[in-house]
Amino acid sequence: MPRKSIAKKRTIDKDLVYNSFLVTKLVNRVMRSGKKSIARKHVYGAFEAIREKLKIDPMIVFEKAIANIKPRVEVRSRRVGGAAYQVPILVRTSRQDSLSIRWLVTAARKRPNKEYHTFMEKLAAELIDAYQEKGGAFEKKLEVEKIAAANRAFSHLKW
Repeated sequence: MPRKSIAKKRTIDKDLVYNSFLVTKLVNRVMRSGKKSIARKHVYGAFEAIREKLKIDPMIVFEKAIANIKPRVEVRSRRVGGAAYQVPILVRTSRQDSLSIRWLVTAARKRPNKEYHTFMEKLAAELIDAYQEKGGAFEKKLEVEKIAAANRAFSHLKW
């Protein structure tokens, strides 16, 4: 059943340290059980680790990493005549940001505990890998775009 009205877009405040909406979104995605101060420590700690490791501004690394992870196309299921087709569609900019941050945090959480001891280290490593066009989040983007390319024949079924 469709919505009765269009959902209002919520506004989020810019991050206080780096003055960026994307960093706020990252903090909100990292946050668990409403513990935002801990999420901020993780994100800022990861940024400091990047600064020490690469000797460049972590915002440059973060923005390039997000740009590298953003998917251009994705597939959506569409039922036509009893059959479900995977139809490739272009991804809106706001959804690109959301997906890239979600994939980044998920890939960081999946990293092995033997190699990295804290989530800060995992997040920093995943950001550096995404910056260098490798790592779990970048692989996820390639996988999604590969599926969309494989289903290009159904692109005429867009709604």
